Amino acid sequence: MANNIREENGDLADDSSNTVAWFITGAIIGATVAVLFAPKSGRETRQLIADTAQRGKDAVADGAENIADASRDMFERGRKLVEDAADLFDRGRKLVRG
Repeated sequence: MANNIREENGDLADDSSNTVAWFITGAIIGATVAVLFAPKSGRETRQLIADTAQRGKDAVADGAENIADASRDMFERGRKLVEDAADLFDRGRKLVRG
């Protein structure tokens, strides 16, 4: 009985993943057909694709630059915290030694 329930749950999971995969495949095919049969000329469509790709590339570059800046800032703050902790440790050690 328990094995039958597990098999049914496994079948449902397989059906769900297949449905999602087919949906995504259909969406990609639909988008491709829409671009190919767009009311614009081939040159305009290629230019639209090139402009969109360039905007995407610029957005990724800006995002990477922002991440790099944030990482440098976090590193500097972490380094400052470590230096402050080391200073406090040295001061505490000196107080204990007298």
